[in-house]
Order: sequence, then structure tokens, then C-alpha cells
Amino acid sequence: MKKKLLSASIALMCLGSFNAQALTYVTAKALIDVKTGEVIHSPLLTIDNGVITEVTPNKKPKITKDDQHIDLPELTLMPGLMDMHVHLTSDPTVSRSERLSQSVPRMAIKAAHFAKKTLLAGFTTLRNVGAQGYSVIAVRDGINAGNIIGPRIWAAGPSLGITGGHCDNNRLPPELKYTSTGVADGPWAARLKVRENIKYGANAIKFCATGGVFSKGTKVGVQQYSFEEMKAIVDEAHMRDLPVAAHAHGTSGIKTAIKAGVDSIEHASFLDDEAISLAKKHGTWLSMDIYNTEYTLSFGKQNGVDEENLNKERQVSKKQRDSFKRAVNAGVNMVFGTDAAIYPHGDNAKQFSRMVKFGMSELQAIQAATINSAKLLKMENKLGQLKPGFAADIIAVDGNPLENISVLEHIPFVMKAGVVYKK
Repeated sequence: MKKKLLSASIALMCLGSFNAQALTYVTAKALIDVKTGEVIHSPLLTIDNGVITEVTPNKKPKITKDDQHIDLPELTLMPGLMDMHVHLTSDPTVSRSERLSQSVPRMAIKAAHFAKKTLLAGFTTLRNVGAQGYSVIAVRDGINAGNIIGPRIWAAGPSLGITGGHCDNNRLPPELKYTSTGVADGPWAARLKVRENIKYGANAIKFCATGGVFSKGTKVGVQQYSFEEMKAIVDEAHMRDLPVAAHAHGTSGIKTAIKAGVDSIEHASFLDDEAISLAKKHGTWLSMDIYNTEYTLSFGKQNGVDEENLNKERQVSKKQRDSFKRAVNAGVNMVFGTDAAIYPHGDNAKQFSRMVKFGMSELQAIQAATINSAKLLKMENKLGQLKPGFAADIIAVDGNPLENISVLEHIPFVMKAGVVYKK
């Protein structure tokens, strides 16, 4: 009997050894603690099954034959970057009239292509704030299933908006009787549209509170949804624990959306003192795309952007940057959001230098794209830092971004969930 027990014990020990999870060790020149700004020299990160289990300085890994050691002796480690405002189905080099002929399957293929491109640029988490036909939800699910390569995605379904508003399609003649999928007028219709988006897999909700730059026939600063409609959208989404983003350029729409309880204001171009005060009071996050104006005004005409839209961009650009500076100085919550699709996907990091130019420190800009964005997504205990218990979403840069933020525009190493995608 004792021999049988001994044999069984040895067998279990061997089985446990055989099935032991191999570890990944990452060493580098330095590591940026994005919460404090501290630079940790010669860090060692231990990764088990896609999660960081240990971070120690000046320590060498004890590697077994099954373990992996990634040594980056000239590079500095940071958490993967996060962009809270992208549209993966859209390509700025394709005119808006040409986009009308694109099918939803074609959009999904483009989104998969741009998702990979954005991941390789160092952005391991995205929030896609609106796409037709649940196309980006399909891409997100494909990434999660391992069918395609891309970042973590929080995907809104079709953006909600009023009839004829910024989130409707106003470029077709009336006899076609076309209305965008997300159009909903009135509080109960808006609630129904939120429920529909959730039914088909949305894990974020986006609505248009004001007119916009790139729509036809809308005035960029004019409020569209009423308070009652916005409140219905927010309440319905929050019951299901989904974050809500409000596209809002105009002052009235911004303030109404904040009062309605949105989690983030997108663009936030025309801020006044009351809007800033309300954002601080409610803890609302601002996502301000202050780089893409340069691309639009430089390349918009050759890309087929209508003169109406270029004129609206000229109205918004300086005002938005002034609002950004005032909001930063007031200490309003900020996340990193680029509106990539208005300019090329993969160039997301070009916004960092503008955020610094218009009022942020380098650390504040980095925090907007890491710990702040993680808080907006309610993932602050899993994403946005390089700490034990956090996902092994890691990038490495050549230089110190706290001294030169532009090094984030060229990322030589990208890891997501412990898997290396670029080295």
C-alpha cells in the first residue's frame, strides 16, 4: 500500500512539473512608473500567463529551459498606450462620398487592418466610438478569439444621434429615405437604441450631443439632443455598467451632457468657465483631439474633404486648443483621444507633443494615455501600469519620454498580454 501511495505521489509531482507554466522575463535599461514619474533602472519583470507577477530593480532572472528571457538593454519600458477615441473603419485618404459605397464587411476588413497597425504603434488598448453595422465589435471579437491581431478594444456600436444630426447620414437625397442605424429621437427611442447596441455586443456607448466638423449641414457648436434624451441614454448604459461618451463641441451641449452624467466629453472644443467647473465637479473626463486639425488643414482638400467641413475645422481648431489649455490649468480629468481616422491610424502618438505644447507636462500626457484612460474604462486595477497583477501590456522606447515626449512616435517593442507583437 505504501509503495502504491509513493508511486502516486511521484506521478503527481512529475505531472505538476510537466504542466508548470513557463515564465517570461523582461529586462531593460529602465522602466517608467507612470503614476509617480520615477525612473527605475535595470528592471526585471516576471510574467506568468500574460500577467505581471513581479517587478524588481537590479535583479537577474533565474531561467529554466522552458522560460523566455527578453532583454532590451538600450530601451525604456512603459505600459502599453491607450487611445480613447478612434474610428477603425475610416480612412482619411478616402473621400466621404466614396465611403458611401463601402459595405459593412469591407469596413470590418479595414478595421482589422487598422487595428493591427495601431497595436504595432504601441497602443494596446483602444475605445472605438462608433462604427456602422457592428463591424468593429466583430473585429474586437476576432482579436479576442485569436483570429486576428489587434489591441484590446472597447467598441461602441452605431453612434446615437438625432434625425439629421451629426450621427445621421445627411449626404443622400430624401427619396432614398436613408437613416443611420443609430438615429433615435426621444428618451424612450434612445433607451431602445442603447439596448440594441448592447444586444449586439457593444461594451461602450457613444452619442452626439452637438453638431460636428465632418457632417453635412450641422452647425458644429449647436446642441442636438435634449437633456431628457441624454439622461435616458446615460441611465440605460450605466444600468449595464457601460461607459458613455458624448461627442460635444458646443458649450451648451457639453454642459448638458455633463449634467446628464456622461463619463467622457469628446472634443470639448468650446469650453467656458462653467463647463470647466462642471467637469471638475462631476469628475467628467475630457478627450480632446488637438492634433488632427493640422492633418485636416494640410491634407483635407487633396483627400476630398468638402469645403464646408474644412471651414468648420478652421472655426474649431484654435478654440479647441485654447479650451484644452484652460482645462489642463484648471485640473480637469483628461484622457488621451485622437479621433484617429481623421488622420492616419498608427500616427496616434503624434498628439503627445501637442498636448505638451498646449499645457501638459510630459508625465501628464503619458498619464492621460495610461492610468487615466484605464480609470475611464474602470480597468485601473488591470491596465495602465507595470505592476504585479496588471496585464503584461508593455512597450519599450528608445530614450526617456519624460524628457522628450516625441520618442513615443516610434515604438520598437510591443507586447500585449505577454505576447510579443513587435521587436
